[in-house]
Amino acid sequence: MSESKELYSTFVNPFLIESNRPMPDEMAVIGAGNIGPDIAYYMRTGAPDKKLYLVDVVEEPLKKAEERFKGYAQKALSRKILSQEQVDKILGGIVYTTDYSKIKNCKLIIEAATEDLNIKRKIFTQLEGIVSEDAVLTSNTSGIPANQIFNEMKHPERSTVTHFFAPAWRSMAVEVVRWDSLDSEVLNFLIWFFANTGKAPVVTKNVYSFLLNRIFENWTNEAAMLLDKATTFEVDDVAEEFVGAGPFFVLNMAGGNPLTYESQFRRMDENPCYEPPKILKSVATWNLKKRGEKVEMPDAHRKWIRDRMIGLVFSQCVDIADKNIGTRSDLNFGSLIALGFKKGVFDTMADMGAEEVKRITDAFVAERPGYPAPTKAIEEYLDFPRDILVDDKDGVRILTIRRPQAANALGWGSAAEILAELKKGEADPAVKGFILTGYGKKAFCAGADISGFVDAFDDKEAGIGLAKGNSEMLHYMDQMTKPIVAAVNGLAMGGGVETMFRCHSVVADKKAYFRLPEVTLGILPGMGGLVIPYRKWPHAADKFHEMIGKGKVMKAEEARELHIVNRLVDGFTELIDVAMQEVDNLQGNIPRISDAPVEIPEFVVAEKPTAINGDPLSKEVLTVIADVINRGAKTEGLYNALEINYDRSGDTHCLEDSKEGVMAFLQKRKPNFKQ
Repeated sequence: MSESKELYSTFVNPFLIESNRPMPDEMAVIGAGNIGPDIAYYMRTGAPDKKLYLVDVVEEPLKKAEERFKGYAQKALSRKILSQEQVDKILGGIVYTTDYSKIKNCKLIIEAATEDLNIKRKIFTQLEGIVSEDAVLTSNTSGIPANQIFNEMKHPERSTVTHFFAPAWRSMAVEVVRWDSLDSEVLNFLIWFFANTGKAPVVTKNVYSFLLNRIFENWTNEAAMLLDKATTFEVDDVAEEFVGAGPFFVLNMAGGNPLTYESQFRRMDENPCYEPPKILKSVATWNLKKRGEKVEMPDAHRKWIRDRMIGLVFSQCVDIADKNIGTRSDLNFGSLIALGFKKGVFDTMADMGAEEVKRITDAFVAERPGYPAPTKAIEEYLDFPRDILVDDKDGVRILTIRRPQAANALGWGSAAEILAELKKGEADPAVKGFILTGYGKKAFCAGADISGFVDAFDDKEAGIGLAKGNSEMLHYMDQMTKPIVAAVNGLAMGGGVETMFRCHSVVADKKAYFRLPEVTLGILPGMGGLVIPYRKWPHAADKFHEMIGKGKVMKAEEARELHIVNRLVDGFTELIDVAMQEVDNLQGNIPRISDAPVEIPEFVVAEKPTAINGDPLSKEVLTVIADVINRGAKTEGLYNALEINYDRSGDTHCLEDSKEGVMAFLQKRKPNFKQ
């Protein structure tokens, strides 16, 4: 059984799930003290048309929660994230109450009371006497196993743990615990519900601290263990290589000392090595260095702290993988969106290399006897897709780019992961075709990581290599014998549009739109975007000129009229259904991109070129773009034309305007192009 099948009932992409339960009309959150109000505010923003009850046994925290909601909403209004109408709807659909009987009609109740097992059991016993048997009941706990909370209930099959991360109203992450008594349809409903209300759920086995907290709580615990030889200043400074904020800063911010102590104490049932240091119960707040301040220390001391802290992470990663507590992909993803790591934990291992990871884990386990160590070669732990989810449905392999924190932009390894899955599926007789889509409702793919461009400044050959490397996946698509259909669920930009162009068919949500914004950054579509659209749809050349030369947006309806998009749909479920139909329609009839030159209107560079919004553009970059488009259209042989695109993309890496445009984008300012 694959690691995902052992955890997920059906699909790993939650948007593929068709829940047998509707979105609840009435929901409740129990507990208005700390995280409860933030969970409630998330539910209001995620399902503003539904009714929500916030319940507590005391009036005062309910009043404070109401003020907190007003503050969140006002800030969103001032930043133009929400309209006044949306704010009124969010704030108007909440009932604050101390009366449990008012929630009798709720179909989803999330308990977020204090981290006390007896209190939680008491709450759920009370709830079972109030709500209907089909209501779903969950507990937000950072580490108490589900069986300890729910085993004595009359209907444990409709209950589990759903663990949120601070700030719960904003953090995308939520863990859903799969345990022995849980009904698989309830698991599916919860995954579906969270995904469709703005979260990125991951499934975990029913163990102490679940999936992500096994990293976080051990991280903060290990930091405290170092204080016999190191200071809080030193530990936080070293940790900031890997995370946005050091462990002591986070403990202060979250008031997490007692939580870490209690969670680690519970984990001693699993292994005595997890015994927490008593200093966690002795200190209320830690002395912290100033944010951004660098702490001087001997190199050997820094290395020792670094090896202990990251060694702890690696130890937990291999243990989670060996026990399949959660998928490695979910752990890598969750470490980014929930724990604030700058790189996914397995990406960090890959960057360091197997030999260095082995050295660090060996040294860590030698200092911390009893902690998990690798049971197989480090390379085996790293062999999995980080950025994509892989699902099978009726003979079709569905590949989902899951990087919602970056609008599903292609990361450094995303294209290689897609290519590897395409090759596996091409060789698998059970797979008749592929669908490529993006995670969520907002973005198909927002382009490619621009940091690679910076690394290749002033190096034409490196620039060519970057363009060709990113295009290897696209070249493979061109010659595939099984169809691949792009299911465009939202915006597609830059490299996302270039990838969409190479799929054999495109279906799109009616709200989707497409943009090639590279010219506004002083660069060009380097993966064939100056050649492919003109070869496939020469009748739309004028529109492509505007997209490429001015950054103009093309809406889905316009793309349909130009036959770039084959079908338009309304919503993700229909999108996948129609894409599957397209896979069937293309069996044995895959369209190929022409090798023949095409007749298109000449691309002409204006004397003082401007973007569609009036901002000035780089004339020298547009001159390169014009050369590729005009020569590429006249060139015999598709790949001869693409070589022009790659070669001139390499040239842009050496242009001052290109460097200025990229740096301006990274520095969040307007570029100052020469004209």
